[in-house]
Amino acid sequence: MIDKKLLAILACPVSKGELEYHQETSELVCYSSGLAYPVKDGIPVMLESEARRLSDEEKQAHKNR
Repeated sequence: MIDKKLLAILACPVSKGELEYHQETSELVCYSSGLAYPVKDGIPVMLESEARRLSDEEKQAHKNR
C-alpha cells in the first residue's frame, strides 16, 4: 500500500505526469509516459531503468475507461 499523501506529491520522473497506484501489481503507473514503476516494501522505485513499459492493451484499457 502507498500513503495517499505521498502519492499526491509524486510525479513520473520522465513525463512529470500523474501516477496511479495499482495495488494488484504493486506499481505506480504513468499513462503519459507509458511506464509502471515498482513499489518494493512500500517504497516506490522511481527510476526509468527499473520501470516496465505498459503494453498496448493496458494503454487501450485506460483510454476506454
